[in-house]
Order: sequence, then C-alpha cells, then structure tokens
Amino acid sequence: MQLVPKTKLAPEFDPILEKIILDVGGMKCAGCVNAVERQLTQHPGVKSACVNLATEVAVVESETGAVDADALAQRLTAVGFPTQQRKASGTLAGEISTLPDPAERQRREMQSSVRQLAIAAILLLLSGSGHFGNLGTSVLPVLNNIWFHCGLATIALLIPGRPILVDGWLGWRRNAPNMNTLVGLGTLTAYIASLVALLFPKMGWECFFDEPVMMLGFILLGRTLEQQARGRAAAAFRKLLALQPQVARLIANPEKGGMGSSSVEIPAEQVRVGEWVQVLPGDKIPVDGEVVVGKTTVDESMLTGEAVPVIKQPGDMVTGGTLNQSGAIAIQTTRTGSDTTLAQIVALVEAAQTRKAPVQKLADTVAGYFTYGVLTASVLTFVFWYFFGTHIWADVNMSGGMEMMGHAAHEAPYSPLLISLKLAIAVMVVACPCALGLATPTAILVGTAMGAERGLLIKGGDVLEKVHKLNTVVFDKTGTLTTGNPIVTDCLLIEEMGSKEPHSHSTTLTASPLPTPYSLIQLAAAVESGTHHPLAKAIQQEAQQQQLSIPEAVDFHTEPGLGVSAVVEGKVVLLGNWDWLSWHGIAINETAQQVAQDLATDGKTVVCVAVGGALAGLIAVSDTLRPDAQSTVDKLRQMGLRVMLLSGDRQEAANAIAKQLGLDSADVIAGVPPAKKAAAIQALQGQEIQREGIPNPKSKIQNSKSVVAMVGDGINDAPALSQADVGIALHSGTDVAMETAEIVLMRDRLNDVVESIQLSRATFNKIRQNLFWAFAYNTVGIPLAAGVLFPSLGFVLNPSGAAALMAFSSVSVVTNSILLRRLAHHP
Repeated sequence: MQLVPKTKLAPEFDPILEKIILDVGGMKCAGCVNAVERQLTQHPGVKSACVNLATEVAVVESETGAVDADALAQRLTAVGFPTQQRKASGTLAGEISTLPDPAERQRREMQSSVRQLAIAAILLLLSGSGHFGNLGTSVLPVLNNIWFHCGLATIALLIPGRPILVDGWLGWRRNAPNMNTLVGLGTLTAYIASLVALLFPKMGWECFFDEPVMMLGFILLGRTLEQQARGRAAAAFRKLLALQPQVARLIANPEKGGMGSSSVEIPAEQVRVGEWVQVLPGDKIPVDGEVVVGKTTVDESMLTGEAVPVIKQPGDMVTGGTLNQSGAIAIQTTRTGSDTTLAQIVALVEAAQTRKAPVQKLADTVAGYFTYGVLTASVLTFVFWYFFGTHIWADVNMSGGMEMMGHAAHEAPYSPLLISLKLAIAVMVVACPCALGLATPTAILVGTAMGAERGLLIKGGDVLEKVHKLNTVVFDKTGTLTTGNPIVTDCLLIEEMGSKEPHSHSTTLTASPLPTPYSLIQLAAAVESGTHHPLAKAIQQEAQQQQLSIPEAVDFHTEPGLGVSAVVEGKVVLLGNWDWLSWHGIAINETAQQVAQDLATDGKTVVCVAVGGALAGLIAVSDTLRPDAQSTVDKLRQMGLRVMLLSGDRQEAANAIAKQLGLDSADVIAGVPPAKKAAAIQALQGQEIQREGIPNPKSKIQNSKSVVAMVGDGINDAPALSQADVGIALHSGTDVAMETAEIVLMRDRLNDVVESIQLSRATFNKIRQNLFWAFAYNTVGIPLAAGVLFPSLGFVLNPSGAAALMAFSSVSVVTNSILLRRLAHHP
C-alpha cells in the first residue's frame, strides 16, 4: 500500500485553527505585552498569540478544541493580568463576568488616575514650595522643616504611588519586570537614601525627599495625559461599535398582514434569518435584509462615508446599523448577529489592530529584554561613578555642576555614594518601554478607525507596511475601471459583413432576420439567460428594450472567460470569443475577423455567435469607463506607481481602454481568463520594474522587484487578489471581498484606491516616526541620565527631571499618532 504524502491537495490532514479573543487588563508597557504573549504561547495547544497594548486585546490561535479559553484567562489572571474571554458578538463570555466592559474599565481607570494625580499635584506643590525661597516659608514655616518633607514623600508613596509600587513588585515576583518596576525601584531608593540621611545625620548625606514626590507627580501626569490620548485614539472605533443596534421590532409576514400588524421588541442578535422586522423613521436598521414593504431613504454614511441618503424600495437590500430616515419599512432578514456587514466590519477593524507590522518586531524584541537591560545599565552606572568616576573627576564633584543634582547642594557636601546613587536612580526612571509598546498600536488604531469612518477597511499593520513598498497597481477592467454595466452597440449578421467597408460599421443595430424565426439578439439572449456575466446582462437588456420574445433554451454550459452554449429550438447556439468557437471547430472567415478587429480597436468587446456549427454573426458590447477612472490612474502615476491593466478581453479592446487612460500598451495584460489572473500577477511579481517612463518616479524603488497591488471587484478576481502583495477590493456585497482582499473599499468609488494608499502610507509613516522617537529617546535619555555629559559640561539629569522626560516620551508618541487625523488626506 502506497502512502500519500501530506500536500496542499490533502487539506483534510491540516488542522483547523480557531481564534480566541481575550480582554486583558493590567498591561502598562511593552514589557507587559511581552509577558502576556509569553504566557499565552507557552500554554499547550496555542499556535500563536498577538497582544495589543492600545486596545488591551489578545488574539490567540489554536487548533479547534485544543485550548480551553477559560484556562487561558485564569492563567493570565493568576500572574497579574485580569483576563476574560470575549464572545464573537463583543460581549464577555460566561454567566458572570469578572471584568467590566473595556469602555467602563477605561472610564474607571481614568477617574482613578485623575484622583491620584490631584493628590500628587498637591503634594508636589507643597514639596516644591521650598524652591520659592522666603515666599513659601514666610506663609507656612513648616514648609522649611525636613520632617515635613519626609512626611510628604511618605504620603506620596503610600497613596498615589502605591499602585505603581504594588504592580512593580508583582511584576518582579513573576519574573516579568515592567516600567512600574523601574519607577518603583527608583522612588524607593531615593526615599530610603533620604531617610537614612535624616536618621543618621553624622553620615553627612543629603536628604532629597522632594525627588520621590516629583518623580511620582510627573509620572502620574504623563500617564493621565497618555490615557486621555489613547481614549481619543480609540474614539472612532468606539463610535463604530456604538452603531450596532440593540433592539428589533419583530412582525408577522407583512405581505399577508400588512405593516400595521402588532410588533414585539426583541434583542437584535436574536432575530433569525427569514423573519420580518419593522423599521420606523429614525430607527437604526437592526439586521441585514431585503425591503418587502414600504419606501424610504436610508443614511448609509456609517458604511460608505457618503452623506447623501439612498432611496430604498421593495427588492432593495439594507444593511444593519444604517439609519432609516423618511418612511416606515418592513424587511425580511438575510443576515443577523455576527454575520451582518457591520459586525464583519467591526470584527475586521478589531482584528486589524492586532496584526502587527513587521517593523515592530525589533521593538517587541527589545521590549522583551528592556527592563533587565535598564536595571543592568543602572547598576553599571552606580558602579562606575562610585568606584571610578568620582575619583577621576574629583574636581567636578565640587564644581558648580553639582548644583544640577539638587536644590540643596549647598547644604551638605555630596558624597560619592549619593552622586552614584542619584545617577543610577535617574537611569532607572528615564527609561521608557511604554513608548516602544505604544508606537505601532496607537498609529494602527487611529489609521484603521479613520479608514472605517470613510469606508476604507485596512486589515492591519502588516498591510500598511506592504502598501508602503508598493510600486505597481494592477486594475481589473470589467466592473473595476469600467462601470460594469455594458450596452450592446453593434449586431452584425454574417451575410452583411461582406458589404461593409472596414472601419465604417454603424453603431446602430442591424435587425435583419436569420434563416430562423428569431433574430441574432433573441438567440443570444436565450443562451445568456443561463449565466450572470455582465455581457449576458447587456444582451438581455437589449432584447428587453426591443421588446423581443426570448425563446426557450436548454442544456446550458459555461466556460468562464471563454463562452457559453445552449440548445435553442433544437440547434446548438454558441456565444463566446474566437478561442471558444475555434475549440468547437467553427471557422471564422477573414472578413469577420477584420470586422471583429475593427470593433475591438474601438474598445468594444466582440461576442461571436454560432448557430448549428456555423458563424451566424457578431455582437459588439461596450462598457464605459467609470467617471473617476482617469483621475485615479493619473494620481497613482503622480505618486510614482506603475499602473497596469489586466483583462480577459482581446488585446485590441484592452489597448483601447488603456489608450483612453493614457497607459502604454506595455502596461496591458489582455486575454487572461479569471482562472489564470493569479498566475499573471505571480509572473509580474517576479519581474523587475523599470521606472524611467513614469512621472515623478520614486528613486528608492527604481529597477526593483514589482510589489503588486491588485484592484478588483472581489468576485471573479479572488485568486488574483489573494496572490497580489496587496489585494484591494471594491465592495461587492459578497463575503469574498472581506475574506480575500487586504483593503476593502465600501464605497463604489475608484478614487478610494488612491485614498486608501495615501492613508496607509500616512499611517505607516506615523509608525516609523513613533518607533524612531521611542528608540531615539531611550538612546539619548539613558546616557544623559548616566552622566555622560557630567564631566565635560557639568550637566546631568536629576531623578525628577528624568521622570518628567519619561512621562513626556509616552505622551508624545500617542499624540503623534492622533495627529494622523489632521495630517492624513481628506476626500
């Protein structure tokens, strides 16, 4: 017996993966993210885990049934990260939830931060009063008492600083030290050193109780501002979540009982497919469905970004979450709950925020070892200055540079121990893993939420990075560059072609009868009744406009991209291109070929019609360009991108469309059936791209490998969309667009291709800026705190200054992400 190796042809052997979504609390920095991911990936059965600091969500992939989600949640909760499983609908799993919903949790955390900040601000004001000289002490003499400052520092540690110290200790104990560990060590060291100096004055040490108070004050200020900024960054996504309707009015079949039948309100997620729902003016439509009774206008701006309401009447489809404006309607449900378009958009946007850009891998790697590295740097700083630095630069110790170390430098001489200790504390406090952890997720959060507002669904950070590298955009022709609503322009019988001069055929219809009771259009319409191709729709519409009767056809057969056949009145009728007819042994004379070529040169698609094994005539169909096709192509070329056309039409027809768009014939790939479009994209990806003929070329991508975006309608183009580096689908109302493409354009606008690329580029630029500043901040801040400029310039960061700088770094990264809203191009 021969064993069959496991291949792609045997998918039954491949494990099916499921996704578990967890709401994770207690994460403060990139070190926490790394600790959570490590805990998840070490759990048996887990294939991969991705954690987002900005949204506090973890997405875990595992084999179906191999992992207990509750066990994962309990494991994280046990190590200090309160966790709860989330259902697909966005609600928390379990009969009793141990966590409030994320929005409520964020609100409570914000209130707690403001209270702690208020207490820290009062303590900071009292502690810093000594810096104002006699002004403060004349009002309250106690402000000059060192025991009073000791009390202020103690209160600061016990009240506003307590959560930081506890979390830092827990992180240390579970072998996952974080930013709070560093801050806690720094403040406690400063406090204990000052307390020793106070209790043992003969040692000659300086008391610097102000430092713990100032450090905690600046850190809490930074965290409060950071929380506010993160809340603003998530505002657009929360607004998207709020669109999900909660209640539906269930009614009996309105076609029998009418709209006036009694209704009952039930939760929208409990409506079943096929049931009828009443929607009154001003209501949100609760489910996806088809209008069966009534007429109204619907505001679909939440879905498409278009402010103009859309008229809906019986037979039209409506989407859950859109707003019914003018009339009462009854709809029959087609999709509910997590299957609705809005739910899919919400799930897609949320998933996008957990897909990391490859550029973040370096940041994640650094963050995993960051705290250990900083602690090592702090210890080395202390050792160097205590044993070497204070002896090598003994004169600097007594110079004015020492005044940088604290306001009371004149009160007591600085010992080498205190100098070394302060520098070590500054190193611990100045380092900020938070900036590294927030650099990517906040930018992706803002960018993807902005895109969702405008009907541009971008599926994650990895997509943003690929868009940034694009140098080629390939458009499908029919339904993408063109309107997808072709019309019949010519109908020529084979007997008439000999009398027509080349290039002189009329665009009016020739209705001469065939040697049968039916015209060419009637036979073609009968055959095309068995398919749904855009060309079939054009031929059927022409027959309807001429009010022709359609004969009955049987035995339909379709070959995608080639043609269709059927039996009409006992005769086999074939419709398709030359290859299709030749394959069936039907000869095409030179005159017919010349006429067909002339039609194709004019940009028309030629359908050959054969009856009973002989060519009977030609039907020419023309599909006009979208109004925004030309401007879209021009803008993409101005951005330095090569624009190409991919079509199943003959070369002449594709060249005619390309000529209208100003594209060179070298940028046209024609005669490619849907099944081979993916292979065409793959071949293009292996080519080197020459940039000489493109306006405003980007020098960095000259003569580079083609990085290809495929733009299609998301139906026939699914394989090509999947093969391309970036698949961009115009929303077609089908799930294949959501599943296959990496960018989905919900509006029926070709210009959104340009906008989606611009938004992706702007978002990725923000990610790079954030990562640059996060790395640069730590690269510069840690040496400054370690005293690298102390010997030469007498400059050194004191611990409170280091704390202020650390707080500023996180706030600046999040604020920079929010600025994306102002800088990104608006339509």
